[in-house]
Amino acid sequence: MEQEVSLWQLVLWFLKVLILAFIVGIPFLVITVLVSRGVYNRFLRKVEKRLEEKYSRQRSSGFTLIEVLVVLIILGLLAAIIVPRVAGRADEAKIQQTKIQLKAIKDALEMYKLDNGMYPTTEQGLKALVEKPSSPPEPPRWKQYLDKIPKDAWDRDFIYISPGVNRPFELRSRGPDGEEGTDDDIDVWKI
Repeated sequence: MEQEVSLWQLVLWFLKVLILAFIVGIPFLVITVLVSRGVYNRFLRKVEKRLEEKYSRQRSSGFTLIEVLVVLIILGLLAAIIVPRVAGRADEAKIQQTKIQLKAIKDALEMYKLDNGMYPTTEQGLKALVEKPSSPPEPPRWKQYLDKIPKDAWDRDFIYISPGVNRPFELRSRGPDGEEGTDDDIDVWKI
């Protein structure tokens, strides 16, 4: 029973404090706002006048050192965020371009085989898709399958071997590093 009385007393005390704060606080707040508003407006007018005088003198002299530093910091942050993303995209774009070229060459090789019953030999190479091979075996129903011999996105020749290992032919790019047999090689059979 003592806990109920003390809890009830605590609730009553809390309500009294709220009512007192409300009665005293609102008029005090109104008076404070009215008085401080006038003081604040006078202070604000003085600050504005000083800033206008300062900046009207400085505008004619150019940028302040702080303004220049802030701009440089912002530009540095933007460069630090954007440059890695753009650089990464360029490599990805070259890889995608090479994959598209490999697929186009593979399609041309398939058409060559349909027309002639065989793929060009390693010696004939991809040149057989652009001009009729003169070395044996000569294709009986040759057509021009590509306008020119393509290169990968890094301006290097594709590697073509026919017949391939467990495949009719091997067709790949050395990839970004330019070295054959590394992990970044792009193989037409793995895309």
